[in-house]
Amino acid sequence: MQRGNLSAVSEFVFVGLSDAPEIRLLLFVLFLLVYLATMAGNITLLIAISTDSHLHSPMYFFLGNLSLLDLLCPTITVPKMLGALLLEHKEISFSGCLFQHFSLIAVVGTEIFLLAVMAYDRYVAVCHPLRYLSIVSTKLCAQLALGTWATGLLNSLLHTSLVFTLSFCGPNRIQQYYCDLPPVLALSCSSTHSTELVILVVAGVLGSGACVVTVASYICILQEILARKSPGMWHKAFSTCGSHLAVVCLFYGTTICTYVRPSSTYSPHWDRVVSMLYGMLTPLLNPIIYSLRNKEVKYALKRVISQV
Repeated sequence: MQRGNLSAVSEFVFVGLSDAPEIRLLLFVLFLLVYLATMAGNITLLIAISTDSHLHSPMYFFLGNLSLLDLLCPTITVPKMLGALLLEHKEISFSGCLFQHFSLIAVVGTEIFLLAVMAYDRYVAVCHPLRYLSIVSTKLCAQLALGTWATGLLNSLLHTSLVFTLSFCGPNRIQQYYCDLPPVLALSCSSTHSTELVILVVAGVLGSGACVVTVASYICILQEILARKSPGMWHKAFSTCGSHLAVVCLFYGTTICTYVRPSSTYSPHWDRVVSMLYGMLTPLLNPIIYSLRNKEVKYALKRVISQV
């Protein structure tokens, strides 16, 4: 295709969740309440972790990072979606779409690596409890947290640079309520085979590595429980790892439902609904899971709420 015949796309248009005015208003109220509840839950959890001395430990340091990611994830996508539902302002500039795509991939990638780090932390807590603080030291916590954020940002930089250096010269209607990777690639008038291959390989290697660390950590925890044969070991391990394991299952479950599906089952309408689980439900439920499963967090949250 000749460069002179290309008309560069300057903005994209999100396909609305519903064109019926009465449904749009209902969805706006529903998603606004979910967003506000997500913000309130994660901000309260962050305040509790930072102000309560009982929560100044590696486990809660990583939990604070998770809450920060859960604040950023819906903030990247939901305000624009609410504007589209209420004001019907569905357009987003090319640079705005680029920034949204970069931010979302960075947050998602960082959370994948952070969950792997948290799984390793739980492994040390269960299998080496006497040496826990010496192994997972303050220095190591800072290095692991910095490494997860840096890896997430670099991974997102690679993905975004590969996608947005393609040519966009035709349709500009994104079959989604945010700038997600598959619908944006579908709009490119360039060949996307090599780009998709590189993205698949990089995401597969990094994602599989994080998943292997998570699974290996829990396999070691299970082996330790079976080896000790202590009646109270199951309860102790479950109280230590239950919250994180529930968050891991929720995160990977919604991610698989969103992205790991046969292309023959792809449906724009279904894809938008499923992505709600990933983008809104998970950040809302994470603080609830840790609050219900952890007595220390529960007491700290009660103190914060009573002070407010």
